[in-house]
Amino acid sequence: MSDCPAWLQDALPVASGGAGALTVARLGGPGLVHAGGLKLTSAAFADGEGMDPSFTADEEDAVAPPLEWSQPPAGTVEMALVVEDADAGAKCHWLVFGLAPQRGKLMEGETPPRTGKNAAGNSDWLLPAPPEDDEAHRYVFQLYALDTALSLSPGASRKALVEAMEGHVLSVALLTGTYAREEEIEDWDDIEVE
Repeated sequence: MSDCPAWLQDALPVASGGAGALTVARLGGPGLVHAGGLKLTSAAFADGEGMDPSFTADEEDAVAPPLEWSQPPAGTVEMALVVEDADAGAKCHWLVFGLAPQRGKLMEGETPPRTGKNAAGNSDWLLPAPPEDDEAHRYVFQLYALDTALSLSPGASRKALVEAMEGHVLSVALLTGTYAREEEIEDWDDIEVE
């Protein structure tokens, strides 16, 4: 497990072990977090707050959450998004690139322009599914403003995306959503109703 740099601990709403393995620990820095006023938000959850099960493996028709970002800093040519679970060795849940260098958004369940391979080896939003006995996991959405166009094909690996972005990050916006699985009720007859 990598040590989390102090600037990243300060940038995350709930910093603890595991955050040092995130892509932002490699590509970011103290002067890059929210540089130029870049912000990433979601109408579905506030930074550091819980994500609804409709975005997780606990819902049958689950989809990716809606995201919205502010105008990136001057000089931005392309934007990319990396979503990782800080409590599962930075397990990759989504790689998105080819986003236009402007204020924008991804609607709930929208298919992005280009996606790379997640930890399951496909290009979809990998539904959060932490073990039932775990505390809430932190899913860190990392939006990068880049000073170059990425020449990656759809289906690129996280390694390829990170290598292509290295040295080209103008700013990074962070948004953390948490999720813990609820215990399933096996026998509704044992539930007392007041």
